[in-house]
Amino acid sequence: MAKFQRKGKGGMPAVSTASLPDIVFMLLFFFMVSTVMREQTLKISQKLPGATEVKKLERKSLVSYINIGKPKKTFQKMYGTEPRIQLNDAFAKVADIRDYVAAEREKMDEKERPLMTVSLKVDETTKMGIIVDVKQELRKASALKINYSTRKVEAIE
Repeated sequence: MAKFQRKGKGGMPAVSTASLPDIVFMLLFFFMVSTVMREQTLKISQKLPGATEVKKLERKSLVSYINIGKPKKTFQKMYGTEPRIQLNDAFAKVADIRDYVAAEREKMDEKERPLMTVSLKVDETTKMGIIVDVKQELRKASALKINYSTRKVEAIE
């Protein structure tokens, strides 16, 4: 009868790492696709006015937004139903705009500061009084490049 012998001692085989880069890239791709970059949470109701001649902004990194509109229902008990100004994630007063513009300028590179644009995102039912006040405060803050955000509407002939 034949005897079978083992050649050398048997051990655990080495773990293959050939598929490791595939797994890493698959996870990276998953998180890139599923992550949403949030700029700010709107606490106001906002329906932008329509316009037929709309031009897109070239560099959105140079744009700071001021939102104006009526507070959403969850905030109406605390802030009322009159149009309010929202800077970033908080309600603000007209007097706070200068500090906001200064803070936004500080975030930018020194070469890009003169190119800063302030975009007013105003609800279409808002009265012009608050908008004029905001524009006056922007003028005092030397923020002279102002943009009005709108939604595109087809021209009626």
